Amino acid sequence: MLNSVLGMHLTILAASGRTGLALTRQALERGHTVTAIARDPQRIALDHSNLSKVAGDVSDPASIAVDADTVVLSGLGTDRAGVLLDGAKAVVAAGPRRIIWLGTYGTGPSADAAGEGAAVLWKFFGDRIPDKVAADTAVLAAGGTVFHAGVLTDDPLAPGRTVGLDAAPPFDLGAKVSRETVAAAMLDEAENPRFPGAVALPLAG
Repeated sequence: MLNSVLGMHLTILAASGRTGLALTRQALERGHTVTAIARDPQRIALDHSNLSKVAGDVSDPASIAVDADTVVLSGLGTDRAGVLLDGAKAVVAAGPRRIIWLGTYGTGPSADAAGEGAAVLWKFFGDRIPDKVAADTAVLAAGGTVFHAGVLTDDPLAPGRTVGLDAAPPFDLGAKVSRETVAAAMLDEAENPRFPGAVALPLAG
């Protein structure tokens, strides 16, 4: 992977969260330079010469430090409605080289592929689903890649594979994938784009 060898500049949103930390740590291990953004940068429990920690909140677009030569990877969660769309708008407006966004399998573009089982998501996310869909739509329209992951775990990195919606399996709460595996798939996409402007599914095994 040429880009991986040379190193890239990556900006990671929500870098203090569980997925964001996995993205940040793995990116540094791959030799990239990382700007890690979090509401409280002190919670980014990593130190590295290639790591810059920056305070930022997606509800305040001016606080999101993104330049045109960076690839943005988002580990944003859904702790409150509006967060994802705020984040997507802020990042798209900043005009980075590429955006790799984390979404949820069974929502928006992947709802049909997921089948009837995806209806259970409304029990977990409720009124936050429209926010997810709107954020995904904004990122896709900007040519970014949206990773629709299933149930996430804190298990270690394991072999995985990434497929498009044409190869998506039915939604299954038992088909879990680790955040470490999802982070690796998102970084693979940043280094070697396979799904620009499309939804991709990170799967275990």
